[in-house]
Amino acid sequence: MLAPLPLAYWVHNLSPFLIRFGENFGIRYYGLAYLLGFVVAGWLLHRYHTAGRSPLDTNAATDLVLHLVMGVIIGGRLGYFALYQTATLLRDPLALFRVWEGGMASHGGFLGVVVALWLYARSHKIGFLTLADLVVTVAPAGLFFGRVANFVNGELWGKITGVPWAVIFPLSAPAGTPTDLIPPRHPSQLYEAGLEGLLLLAYAQWRFWKTDAARAQPGRIAGEFLIAYSLARAISEVFREPDASLILGLSRGTFYSLFLVAAGMALIAFAPRSNSEHQR
Repeated sequence: MLAPLPLAYWVHNLSPFLIRFGENFGIRYYGLAYLLGFVVAGWLLHRYHTAGRSPLDTNAATDLVLHLVMGVIIGGRLGYFALYQTATLLRDPLALFRVWEGGMASHGGFLGVVVALWLYARSHKIGFLTLADLVVTVAPAGLFFGRVANFVNGELWGKITGVPWAVIFPLSAPAGTPTDLIPPRHPSQLYEAGLEGLLLLAYAQWRFWKTDAARAQPGRIAGEFLIAYSLARAISEVFREPDASLILGLSRGTFYSLFLVAAGMALIAFAPRSNSEHQR
């Protein structure tokens, strides 16, 4: 264990690898985060079906999860370069395929999921909004694991601060910088894990199990999730060091979330209502 620094700030020294086979090859926590997220999603979808609250049996749910895996990975990767690293992509297009170097964007992942859901709904003859409500109730689990993995990797750190729980991230300074010269920062990855992950998971599960929203107004829970995610992301961005230039004075995470708010409001406004809902 490292000796405490004069200001008692913990120095991030976690390895991104659970098991390492070479300098840059092994089983990464980031990959395990995705795996855990999809496992939890599959488990919840199975519970929904056995409780009579989902039309997806085990085989259909497994197929949906596979669609989501492709949507998240392809959308997240393309979104990262399109939204945050456009110059890198134009200068070095092959960087898109060097997945071991990292680089995923949650907003790109959302778009990838939308495409995956549309393809799945079309091929399985299931309502797109019904699927959207199911997916957003399980998605926060993946967001939670992903943000925890960001913290383990020591990436996407927060702004400089003097709060007692601040963390010194060696990767936030030029290589070779003495530890005592690296300013402590907010562990904003953990803030996001709590807000985007645990809090949204609790809210989505409550709306799904304790209300009739998913049956009475398909698409409403999905709309609420998009708005709630955007709010959680905007709050987290207050503490997070911008990882790209600002747009209209806003961090890119906050700016792109505005489009999610618009989409969420549209879903809530235009989501169809059941006959029983109309008769109330």
